[in-house]
Amino acid sequence: MPISHGYRRKTRDLMSKGPRERGKSPISRLLYEYSRGDKVVIDIDPSVHKGMPHHRYQGKVGIVVGKRGRAYEIEVTQGDAVKMIIVRPEHLKPLS
Repeated sequence: MPISHGYRRKTRDLMSKGPRERGKSPISRLLYEYSRGDKVVIDIDPSVHKGMPHHRYQGKVGIVVGKRGRAYEIEVTQGDAVKMIIVRPEHLKPLS
């Protein structure tokens, strides 16, 4: 059988929660408003599939460029390139 090259390939440990983190995420993560120029950390919540960025961006720091519906446009560097990804607030944390 051929190997799958799907969107969540090789993410068994990366996109899994610990025993005490399981269940719904806190509502404060959804309600937090980011403004343009804010720095955010991409922290993927595996229990929410909608608006999930690719796992290569897990843990990356990006800058909020704008808002698109409920999601945010984030600029992230990947090597020399600057990528613009669309991420929902469930998968973002403010950089403190």
